[in-house]
Amino acid sequence: MKRMAVIHMLSLSIFFVLLFTFNLTCCEVKKFPLLMPNVYPARPDLYICTPVRIVDDKTFYIVGFEPNATMHVAHHMLLFGCGHPGSNKEIWDCGEMSAADSYSTLKKAPPCRDGNHVLYAWARNAKSLTLPDDVGFQVGKGTGIQYLVLQVHYTKPFPEGQTDNSGLFLMYTEEPQSKLAGVLLLGVGGIIPPKSQTYMETACEIEENKVIHPFAYRTHTHTLGRVVSGYRVTRDETGEDHWSLLGKRDPLTPQMFYPIFDSTPIKYGDRLAARCTMDSSNRNRYTQVGPTNNDEMCNFYIMYYVKNDTPLTRKYCTTVGPPYYRWALDKENDLNNIPDEEASTLD
Repeated sequence: MKRMAVIHMLSLSIFFVLLFTFNLTCCEVKKFPLLMPNVYPARPDLYICTPVRIVDDKTFYIVGFEPNATMHVAHHMLLFGCGHPGSNKEIWDCGEMSAADSYSTLKKAPPCRDGNHVLYAWARNAKSLTLPDDVGFQVGKGTGIQYLVLQVHYTKPFPEGQTDNSGLFLMYTEEPQSKLAGVLLLGVGGIIPPKSQTYMETACEIEENKVIHPFAYRTHTHTLGRVVSGYRVTRDETGEDHWSLLGKRDPLTPQMFYPIFDSTPIKYGDRLAARCTMDSSNRNRYTQVGPTNNDEMCNFYIMYYVKNDTPLTRKYCTTVGPPYYRWALDKENDLNNIPDEEASTLD
């Protein structure tokens, strides 16, 4: 490993003795900059990752996120918690969904080699996020997260000589938090036909004997998304499904984490469902799910906490999407009382 990469990956342990400290009601909180090391995006739709290693002998709790980016530079950012990063380099090309290209000067690898956890996501000039009192993402000793990896998606190449240090300031504490945070991503694959309105849908059942408390949600699409909605679905003794709206938003507004609509705990046997309503009426071509701005995505994130327990082992709830999957065709979950109008309108 090159010396520069070693310095960057060990910077989290060094930084614990540095400047930024302040107090919240719960505890002393410090501020750590996880930023791109003056990278040069040389081609369009480049995903760049950079890692930081957490010290081996301590456990930390991330309690807030402060973006250092603008949508004119970064299309979106993701923060991953990893057992090991996808590469030992200081930076690498981590566009997992894109095909390898011969003219990339960066090593190509996924964000995480193992233990992939999404901790935070940002897009469209979203504002800072502070977690509720006594809630934190547990990282470091005794957890599966030994590295933090920042991923930034750059849609346009930079002029020669111009570099970027977009990223996040992480608020963290060493004081144990009684409620551990997690993120569950509901995502959809598939293809959107031209000149149409298309529903991209996913659903899955909570199969772990845990009680999760949702407190924030986030939506994400590219340009065709009009409405993204997420639900908790419970079934009564008569077999009727009851859909409780967790969140709904126009995904072309700032893509930050917003307060959840319904914070009722989600339990074993409950199902979670999400829909993205996509409008391709002005597009003459098929659009597939993929990493570039010419492709699409459909994501609904649920941020939650557990009390005196560990977060869900499951991190993702995905389906193949249109034309092969729809709520109405889901034989495994056998959904009924589907709220078609509510799920696709903002009123």
